[in-house]
Amino acid sequence: MPDLLIELFSEEIPARMQARAADDLKKLVTNGLVDAGLTYASAAAFSTPRRLTLTVEGMLDASPSLVEERKGPKADAPEKAIEGFLRGAGLTRDQLEERDTPKGKILFAMINKPGRPAAEIVAEVLETTIRNFPWPKSMRWGSGSLRWVRPLHSILCILSAEDGAQTVPLNIDGITAGDTTRGHRFLAPDTITVSSFDDYSAKLKRAFVVLDPAERRDTIWNDATNMAFANGLEVVEDAGLLAEVAGLVEYPVVLMGQIGDDFLGLPPEVLQTSMKEHQKFFSVRNPKTGRIERFVTVANRTTADDGATILAGNEKVLSARLSDAKFFWENDLRIAQSEAGMQTWVDRLSNVTFHNKLGTQAELISRMEALAGELAPMVGADAEEARAAARFAKADLSSEMVYEFPELQGLMGSYYAKAAGKSDAIAAAAQDHYAPLGPSDDVPTAPVSIAVALAEKIDKLTGFWAIDEKPTGSKDPFALRRAALGVIRILVENDVPLKLRDTILEHLSQAPAPAAGSAEETAENLLSFLHDRLKVYLKDQGVRHDIIDACISSSDGAPAGATDGNDDLTLLVKRAKALSETLKTDDGENLIQGFKRANNILSQAEDADGVEYSFGADIKFAETEEERALFAALDTAEAQIKPAMEAQDFGTAMSAMASLRGPIDAFFDAVQVNSDNATVRRNRLNLLSRIRTICSSVADLTKIDG
Repeated sequence: MPDLLIELFSEEIPARMQARAADDLKKLVTNGLVDAGLTYASAAAFSTPRRLTLTVEGMLDASPSLVEERKGPKADAPEKAIEGFLRGAGLTRDQLEERDTPKGKILFAMINKPGRPAAEIVAEVLETTIRNFPWPKSMRWGSGSLRWVRPLHSILCILSAEDGAQTVPLNIDGITAGDTTRGHRFLAPDTITVSSFDDYSAKLKRAFVVLDPAERRDTIWNDATNMAFANGLEVVEDAGLLAEVAGLVEYPVVLMGQIGDDFLGLPPEVLQTSMKEHQKFFSVRNPKTGRIERFVTVANRTTADDGATILAGNEKVLSARLSDAKFFWENDLRIAQSEAGMQTWVDRLSNVTFHNKLGTQAELISRMEALAGELAPMVGADAEEARAAARFAKADLSSEMVYEFPELQGLMGSYYAKAAGKSDAIAAAAQDHYAPLGPSDDVPTAPVSIAVALAEKIDKLTGFWAIDEKPTGSKDPFALRRAALGVIRILVENDVPLKLRDTILEHLSQAPAPAAGSAEETAENLLSFLHDRLKVYLKDQGVRHDIIDACISSSDGAPAGATDGNDDLTLLVKRAKALSETLKTDDGENLIQGFKRANNILSQAEDADGVEYSFGADIKFAETEEERALFAALDTAEAQIKPAMEAQDFGTAMSAMASLRGPIDAFFDAVQVNSDNATVRRNRLNLLSRIRTICSSVADLTKIDG
């Protein structure tokens, strides 16, 4: 069984494209081989800045011969129909088989498909792969029609076995496949002839090319951390930067450089961002002071002076970059500490559009300020401090530093607020009000930060719902799904009770654009969207969609001020989790069946009789012990459930509901609901109505699957 080795050698491939390209090469080639009948034992793909490599081990040396049976027309079909079948099968009339079937005599063709040698199939599959490779961006060069991410120089394609290696015959736009490659561009540029993957990888390593990206990442990280440790420092972890840098070099050489003393006073985040974005440098931190004091860069070669010239050039360029950052920082500090202070930046935002239908950034801030003040008492924050925090939370958008590094918005606002003499709570809110940006981010926990973060997200949601620009399909240009999940997580994880319906309605009245429909319809639509996002949030915690639906539905129509309204997401989550745990028990699971049986009988009787059986069950009309036991059980459960729900003790309420399982089962085993006695029948139907009413006060069990 031969092994296949493919290398596509080109000019530098952008680092961000390499991993995906290696996966695509593996998928396209191996799928093509299998489709053509060539199975294999294993496959692996690798990438460097100048090459994509695929090795396939234990491949068949030829595709198997096959016999395809093809059903044709009836034996007495018109001659033209038979001739058409023969042309498609490539056979003559005497080569067909005639078989008796329930539908009469049918013609069948047995078509022999001989196997094909592996080299022929590989050449065909590889050419198709190269010509149709899914690069995000590609280019043509010279006079050929081939497109590749960068000019493709050579193709290595060999089949190696115990008796030697065979070059696969292939020519694509004048590039003929061979058994050669090249080493490092500067350190070993000569041609290398290879005979197998092991030979290939060993010779590349001697030619200063580390083929495996994981090995390059490990080398960079180990060398960098060891250098830092030797100097009493530590490298700031950045997995994304590490992966990117590993895609920029074939032979990583780690060097540590100095940051000028003039720049050590800059915020560490500024240094880190500037070095990462502009130079692809790793930041090296002093663990005792938290300052960024050095940097690590990765060269693509060794030098006679051990990288001294490279470092000198990098330090010179870095100094120019950091001089700009220092200039921005000092200018911004002067404004923050001036008499007008951060209000100068807020005023400038009146000329910056937030959305053409929702006004300017300054108008957004004004709405946030009002809403944060309203929310403050609900989250335990001082209203005036919350309003002040909202007023300055986005001020840094006008600063020079954030203009240069947008990813530092919020963080720089925190620095500037402290420099302006604002309270720690206001400074923290500037940084925290964007959070959480992702499902794994921490949510704000300080009261003022909670108020401002909620105000920012609720304003965004109500505003875009008012102008009817909601997410559609996978499109969500304004990150409204993320904002909704942020509202949910902030409320739930901080255990904040908030009547969202009232909050949304009140804020809609202040929206700069009138709602597309009525305010009530818009609020319900937005609340439904939040419920959908809540399902996604709770699904990750093991709570089923139908359980959440049951809790939402049981709260529909709750009176004003009720504690179980479906717009209080914190209570909704508590109820859903309690119901989820209850349904995991035998009593809870079996109660659903008993409840649904009672509800079905009751619903059918109400439809047939044209009346509603919702009042009047009296124990004096009970004829069996099971009926009387159910009356008693319902009285006990109701007495426990009502105060438990009012106290938001959902666990107790769910347990009381689950305790009805036994009496309900016993009732249905012993009692015929539709008695011939009309009074007894009516009493029993009213008893079933009590089951429905009591259970529905906890959750709408009709929504539960099963």
